[in-house]
Amino acid sequence: MRIEGLVAATFSPMNQDGSLNLSQVPGIVEHLIGDGIAGLYVCGSTGEGPLMSGHERRQVAEAYIAAVAGRIPVIVQIGHDSLAEARELAEHAQDCGADAISAITPRYFGCDSVDTLVACLEEATSSVPDMPFFYYHIPALSGISFDMLKFLQKAPKRISGFAGIKYSALTVHEYQECLDCAGDEYTILFGCDEMLLSSLAVGGYGAVGSTFNFAAPLYNGIIDAYRRSDLACAQDLQLKSVKMIHMLYDRYRGQPGFKAIMGLLGCDCGPNRLPLRALSDAENKQLPIDLEQIGFFNWGRSKHNP
Repeated sequence: MRIEGLVAATFSPMNQDGSLNLSQVPGIVEHLIGDGIAGLYVCGSTGEGPLMSGHERRQVAEAYIAAVAGRIPVIVQIGHDSLAEARELAEHAQDCGADAISAITPRYFGCDSVDTLVACLEEATSSVPDMPFFYYHIPALSGISFDMLKFLQKAPKRISGFAGIKYSALTVHEYQECLDCAGDEYTILFGCDEMLLSSLAVGGYGAVGSTFNFAAPLYNGIIDAYRRSDLACAQDLQLKSVKMIHMLYDRYRGQPGFKAIMGLLGCDCGPNRLPLRALSDAENKQLPIDLEQIGFFNWGRSKHNP
């Protein structure tokens, strides 16, 4: 399964009381498709998947798949500490029309080796053998930092639907090795927005990101500049991404700030669930001021969008 371009790691919209607000999903999807997004990654870290019940995750997956209506691929993250629950989430994703599934490793007890990791993913996907599957490699959150080249050499032998890796780590040299090993057989999607240009330089072609939700024009600009060999332009645009993300982590705790920006663009995604702390009223008031100061509304948006 080959995916090129930007894949948005979608938010799960919520009401002020923390319940799901799925009425927002169609508008979010139209916003993303209008911004040139090539696919969606649902119920991952950005979507607060680990903070939702299995029932809620199913509802979110259904809402996004229905709203997309086959126009772009939808990948549903089904990882869970309970592999039995992960299997059921995988079955549900297949039944409601997802194009692929993905999973983070079980985290409470963790995995002691690449072989154990592969065994866990094999069990999680065993009931949907024909479903394309991407391993979600995010060592900063999973605590698992095995050599992905070794994983890539072993996983396809045991996971029948293995399609590739969502590579959310800063180790670009290892990412490059994985691209070389995968060739045209598997897809290795890069998952660090602030290093998109680095991934392109080593042969990357697709990426999954949180900030693609609200700054896709910036990232598509990086890709376009790189492809036309305008490295100075690509570097300038990537630096804008770096400074934006730095500001949002430094002042707005990362994901809560990302989620709040959607409301400024007319796609209200609501608050976060603990332990993520939603922005305060004062932070929500300051956010557009800080975004204006870095020029976000000039270079982060398409001309036809606010």
